[in-house]
Amino acid sequence: MTDFKAKIAAYLAPAADWEAKELTQLLEIPPQAELGDYSLPCFALARRWHQAPQQIALSLQSKLSALPPYIRAIETQGPYLNIFLDPAYYIATAVSEALDIQQQPGKGSVSDQRPVIVEFSSPNIAKPFHIGHAFTTILGEALARIYTHQGYRVLRFNHLGDYGTQFGKLIVAYERWCNQAELEADPIKELNRLYVAFHQAAKEDPELEPEARLRFKRLEEGLEPETTLWKQFRDLSLREFNRLYQRLNIHFDNMNGESFYSPFIPAVVDMLQQKHLLEESEGAQIVRLDEYNLPPCMILKSDGTTIYASRDIAAILYRKKHYDFQKNLYVVGLPQSLHFQQVFAVLKKAGYACADACEHIGFGTVKFAGTKFSTREGHIIELEDLLNEAVAKSRKIIEENNQQRGGDMSAAEMDIAAERIGLGAVQYTYLRSGRERDIIFSWDDMLNFEGDTAPYLLYTYARARSILRKAGCNDLQPDPEADLNSLGSDSELQLGRLLNTFDDSVHQACQANEPFMVARHIGQLARTFNKYYGSTPILNTTDRNNRQDRLELVKACCRVLETGLNLLGIQTVDRM
Repeated sequence: MTDFKAKIAAYLAPAADWEAKELTQLLEIPPQAELGDYSLPCFALARRWHQAPQQIALSLQSKLSALPPYIRAIETQGPYLNIFLDPAYYIATAVSEALDIQQQPGKGSVSDQRPVIVEFSSPNIAKPFHIGHAFTTILGEALARIYTHQGYRVLRFNHLGDYGTQFGKLIVAYERWCNQAELEADPIKELNRLYVAFHQAAKEDPELEPEARLRFKRLEEGLEPETTLWKQFRDLSLREFNRLYQRLNIHFDNMNGESFYSPFIPAVVDMLQQKHLLEESEGAQIVRLDEYNLPPCMILKSDGTTIYASRDIAAILYRKKHYDFQKNLYVVGLPQSLHFQQVFAVLKKAGYACADACEHIGFGTVKFAGTKFSTREGHIIELEDLLNEAVAKSRKIIEENNQQRGGDMSAAEMDIAAERIGLGAVQYTYLRSGRERDIIFSWDDMLNFEGDTAPYLLYTYARARSILRKAGCNDLQPDPEADLNSLGSDSELQLGRLLNTFDDSVHQACQANEPFMVARHIGQLARTFNKYYGSTPILNTTDRNNRQDRLELVKACCRVLETGLNLLGIQTVDRM
């Protein structure tokens, strides 16, 4: 999209005797529309001009009499030079660029094509995929899409939780209490039952915990039957996880779990020893991090087994060697903040510059009102159950709307729409606010067709496509006969601004690792469009040119809405 701020700065630069790039930083948006679209505070120019800021503003105004076509007027207000854009030019530019078939809205380019690794999802093998796992999965996929859209080469990594003492616990429970028929029928459910059973039994039998640690130590040593059982648990779990990922339209470039990196840990230990960073503490091996104001980072337990930190350090070094990443992002919950601070600090203390390219993208917690989750206690809500419920509720709403319209949608069309709306409702719930905010699910909020929800956005898109269908426009290709000169009302200008600034929102979302900035932008676009639709005749206007121009504006809104929803991982529907 055209950067009008940069264009204005380039226009002002000769008269101001100032670098255009610096003027771009000085330009700001006034607090009230009557003060212009952009304003230049002249305080910064006072030293060079040796004049009062008010006088500088007047002098600049007098030098800028020949206005370019995109500026309607330039006025002064005390020390401020206020610039008013030409509405017709601005809107026409925004619509034309939104409909440019050679360039997607918000699309960027990056010269550095070293990969950005986005690690997300990372569920634990042999445990249900619950709604807490969905946060990292949906947030991580949105970030991967946004980075890709900005021109980065993205690699999606799923760092499976397939190692650790919990597998010793599972092996003990499997050998004591497994129901083979249940394992074959619903493996995740049975494996989770065994995990819960272990913790219940361990409350009464203190010998179970040491036995579980021993069985995991044997697994790390590659002994049988532990290794064969572990592989069975992993394969059964991946079969279920991949089915869910396919439903969410998510793929991964790498699914190396914690077990993959375990063989590289001895080299990490040797490196830390050679650099005299390892210390013994109560039998364990640690790295002190006092200079970073962090507690020590444990590398090996007292029994010699590995932990998350040692495996993550090995993973970072492996990824740097094999992928030479420019960024290595971890989409993991906020409670793990200290863990990542320690891991990155150990690498930094060991002299690895790649530590600065690693970043923890934290997020809040998830719950339904009054519900506490615990895998150990068996208190969870599985993601698939949540998705199925959302789709079922969406199907019911679509059926009711379809009956009111006379039944114009087939059962197959309603099924597709319900799936997309239901999944979109869940996905948007995780993305509509800042990622560090906690989420409390509410069906009324999630499926509200009037609020800040995916159904509202999808309904707005479907409504806009309906307008276009009635006009005979079955795609979003620009009409070469539309000159767009008739667009200029305040509501059309508001839409034009949202179309033009979509690029900024995508860029900011990428820089801050905050997909909600895209969600917020398309939410504003949807609300502004619905107000426009409610107050402005589009199909029924008597002026043929005006009708064509307004249809082009509708197409542009569709294209930006569709792009924004896609960046959030949400598929659109043409009818609902």
